[in-house]
Amino acid sequence: MGKDFKKLRKKMVEEQLIKRNIKDEAVLKAFRSVKREKFMLDENEEYAYQDGAQSIDAGQTISQPYIVAFMLQALKLKASDKVLEIGTGSGYAAALLAEIAQEVYTIERIEELAVKARKVLSDLNYDNVGVKVGDGSLGWQENAPYDAILVSAAAPYVPEKLVEQLNKKGRLVIPVGEKKGVQQLKLITKKYSGKIKKESLEYVRFVPLLGEDSWR
Repeated sequence: MGKDFKKLRKKMVEEQLIKRNIKDEAVLKAFRSVKREKFMLDENEEYAYQDGAQSIDAGQTISQPYIVAFMLQALKLKASDKVLEIGTGSGYAAALLAEIAQEVYTIERIEELAVKARKVLSDLNYDNVGVKVGDGSLGWQENAPYDAILVSAAAPYVPEKLVEQLNKKGRLVIPVGEKKGVQQLKLITKKYSGKIKKESLEYVRFVPLLGEDSWR
């Protein structure tokens, strides 16, 4: 008998998200819908709903569900939003974004991961997601401006191009800090005036964002 992933998904939402103050209904609904097991390595599928990060291809990770939920909630996403994700990885966060927002664009530095994520997203009928291989620290200018940007890798500072590609009233969530160690999530909000508001959120651990305007 295989695992009852639907039941495990429901339990994950109740115990890992709701009990930790994830209240955004759109975010909770997305987590109830997206099949995390489809984004795991086959040998790790049974751990899909455990409370932690898991290994994926190319020495990368699929983040802990709670941290992804926390970041999505901080972005205050709306159904009409156009969102950019930096660091596609397995494609799991892109699928969650696609459940909430109208348009999603996601960039991955490692071609092997981008190709696999594109296939999984396509197989699951997420046709509102565009996947590109490239340097995430420079954003994706062709589709800018964005209402929200989610950075799923840690930078030493907030890359300038990402802030430039935000819409007025746009929001950006990014882990900033050490390359190997602890980082802090930063929420950047662009005001109508063009001024930037910065807030510090939770402490996290992410793989480094490698690129021209980040870690080399």
